[in-house]
Amino acid sequence: MAGNSIKGRRRGFHAERELVQKLWKMGFAVIRGPASGAKIKSGIYPDVVAIKDGKIFVFEVKERKDIASIYVDKRQVEKIKEFAIRAGGEALIAVKIASVKSWKVINIDSLVDFNGSKFKIPKDAIESAEDLFNYLTKKITKTLDNYVIR
Repeated sequence: MAGNSIKGRRRGFHAERELVQKLWKMGFAVIRGPASGAKIKSGIYPDVVAIKDGKIFVFEVKERKDIASIYVDKRQVEKIKEFAIRAGGEALIAVKIASVKSWKVINIDSLVDFNGSKFKIPKDAIESAEDLFNYLTKKITKTLDNYVIR
């Protein structure tokens, strides 16, 4: 069991680093939380924070080999939500699916209560979730509507 936990943490660390690099290449100012994965109970540290053109995205990062339901501790979600509120940003779950080399985005408002201490992201919600990088591109791209005076 301890071996699986260590392997899971390594995989999570790798996914966080990969996400940081991809976001940086997209032009975001991005940082990985200094205590990410350290199980610090009193601090509020998201896994990754990305900023571009005044828009702030706060991420909890998950990685799975295949598409399957994911369970997220409610405290983790509340912490990134609080951080996002204080920063004026958006709290998101970024999910890397290794088997299809894809990143999906889940808004924390769509999480399903599981057992009082966890949220569940159902498999079908992950399958139908938007590609993370398409989502972010839409959020930071200005269209002509931004310049039309109504």
